[in-house]
Parts: sequence; structure tokens; C-alpha cells
Amino acid sequence: MAATLKKLLNFMLSSIRDLAPIIAVIVFFQLVVIGQPLPNVGQLLVGVLFVLLGLTFFIHGLEQGLFPIGESMAHAFAKKGSVRWLLIFAFCLGFGTTVAEPALIAVAAEAAKVAANGGLIEATQASMHDYSQGLRMSVALSVGIAIALGVLRIINGWPLQWFIVGGYLLVVIMTAFAPPEIIGIAYDSGGVTTSTITVPLVTALGVGLASSIKGRNPMTDGFGLIALASLTPMIFVMAYGMIRL
Repeated sequence: MAATLKKLLNFMLSSIRDLAPIIAVIVFFQLVVIGQPLPNVGQLLVGVLFVLLGLTFFIHGLEQGLFPIGESMAHAFAKKGSVRWLLIFAFCLGFGTTVAEPALIAVAAEAAKVAANGGLIEATQASMHDYSQGLRMSVALSVGIAIALGVLRIINGWPLQWFIVGGYLLVVIMTAFAPPEIIGIAYDSGGVTTSTITVPLVTALGVGLASSIKGRNPMTDGFGLIALASLTPMIFVMAYGMIRL
């Protein structure tokens, strides 16, 4: 119990150090540049406290739960020796974590509203819901495929740079043909998918898998899954825009 409390305290101090520069910038620009007092100071302080506690417990949860389970499952699948089930697991992990990403849900909902206001889709709840769900499913599918492909790359020892270079060349080519309304959303989708839920589990999977395979280095082979997960949504969302718009 004492060790857990000590860890939580260390995580809280680390969160305070991380938040301090952000708070200092906001306060400086609000008081010095804009020249106005902070609105609703009490509410802001409560909000900062909740953010601090949220970061502390989230980081502690990653260390205690998500990282160990990701690594242990990677070890178990590698020991089992079934590439097919490992790829299925990798796809489901990428798809499931991406669907649950709060940032993706928010961006997809906002994109649907903008599309409705711009006359690209009907301004009805059903139409906006379908558009938002289509975006989410496209991104989730792309991340699932990216994680499965990344796992296959780790197993076979393929160079990561060829996937990245080839993928971004495809992004550049598709950008020339995709509807302008979808390009910005597609580019942003690569960032929102690699957020609080996806990154810890996927990273743990890659490092655990590389640690379990003879001849693989966790540092050089275990990372790179997140890069693929950031790349493929741009391709899939632009393809979705070409079909939908």
C-alpha cells in the first residue's frame, strides 16, 4: 500500500511538472498580452485539479494494467506460434481501441456538423450520424490493418522505412484527387487515432512481440506500429471522401 501511494505521489509530481508550463503560458497571455483577468477562477482551479488527478491515475493505470496486459498477450501469442491468430488479435486490438478513442469520436462528430453546414450532406441527425460513423469505421479499419501489417513486419523483420515512404507517397498522390473538403479531416485523423487508448496498448504489443521473437530487438523492431497507425487513416479517410462526397 505504501509503495502504491509513493508511486501515485511521484506520478502526481510528474504531472504537475508537465502541466506547469501550459498553465504558465495561459496565465501570461491572459494577464499580460490580453490584459484581462482570468474568468471563473474557481471553476478553472477545479478543472486543473481534475486534469491533474486524471493524468496521475491514467499514468498509474497504464503502468499497472495496459502495458503489462499488452506485453503478456504478445508473449503468449508468440509462444503459441500461431501467426494467423496473432494477426487477428492485432487487427481487433487496433480496430477496437480506435473506435473507443474519445478524440476520434469528437472529431468525427464535428466533421459531420461541418459537412452538414456546408451542404455536403443532409442537415439531419440521421445523415450526420451516418457520416460520423462512416468516418470512425474507416479510421478504425485502417488502424486495424496497420497494426496487423506492423506485427507482420516485426515477425518477418521488414524495414519500417519502406512502409512509411511508400505510404506517404500514396498519401501525396491521393491528395491530388481527393475532394478538398476531406483532405484536412484525413490529415487530422492520423493524429487523433494515436491517442490515450491506442498508443499504450499498441506500443506494449510491439515491444512485447519483439522481445519474444529470437533475433528481434525491442528498440529497433518493437516500435513503429504507431507510425503506421498514424499513416493509414489518411489513406482510408481520403478514400472514404472520394466515395462519399
